[in-house]
Amino acid sequence: MVSHAQWKLARDRKVAASISEGEDSAESAERVRRRRELDLAWDLGQAVYDRRTALGLAQTELARRANMTQPQVSKLELGGSMPTVPLLVRLARAMEADFSLRPDGEDVVRVSFIPHVAAEEEARTEPPATEHASAPAAEAEADAGTERTAATG
Repeated sequence: MVSHAQWKLARDRKVAASISEGEDSAESAERVRRRRELDLAWDLGQAVYDRRTALGLAQTELARRANMTQPQVSKLELGGSMPTVPLLVRLARAMEADFSLRPDGEDVVRVSFIPHVAAEEEARTEPPATEHASAPAAEAEADAGTERTAATG
């Protein structure tokens, strides 16, 4: 027996596969639109799966952190649902990341979850914007750094 989620996924795949090339009818335009929607849902699900597994989290733990159920996480990862922006925000917080949706080419959207650690490292490698420390302040910071080094060994 096929579950409802599996049936819906099979139906969506069939719709996506039935897109015919070269047709300019309204029906083919609807199929193209649906195909793009399916691709985005799949990419979102893959991004969630990739980040979750990188963290070593089970679906149940991610669901608990994001105030969801495990079946909801599973359906999302399989591309079976299109999450809302508030849900994406909850997922990003639960996975200690920021999410990014950016257009890339014609009707293609790239999805990614950027770990907070990577964002912090990137911020550290960038030079300070326009703030310059005065000479006495810089000397005080250098002295403090020396004292910390001496104290910690």
